[in-house]
Amino acid sequence: MDQMKVTNIRCYGYTGFLPEEQVLGQWFNVNLTMDIDLSPSASSDNLNQTLDYCEAIEKVKNLIKGQKFALLEKLASAIAKDILSFDLVKQVRVELTKLAAPIPDFDGEITIDITRTKES
Repeated sequence: MDQMKVTNIRCYGYTGFLPEEQVLGQWFNVNLTMDIDLSPSASSDNLNQTLDYCEAIEKVKNLIKGQKFALLEKLASAIAKDILSFDLVKQVRVELTKLAAPIPDFDGEITIDITRTKES
């Protein structure tokens, strides 16, 4: 199976357990790895035979900007579900990173990494 990767989808959103995170918001970063058969589009050079990755990027941004969840796990799962709604995507890996978690004396990042497969 082939893969299409879209990395560094950066977006401002309102997911977080603390009330201020859902009011003030924060930056998130998403990487997608989508399992998809790229052979038809590789042969035809036709966009209609592949996944338009601009649509995948828009789905991710719309979820991050437009939905509020308490947990990163829920947001990552919602992203995976939306990406799997594309007919050509068989499996998706979502790496969702909270770039500035409000944790005292912590300058790192928090990443949720999930893989979901389309049910047959």
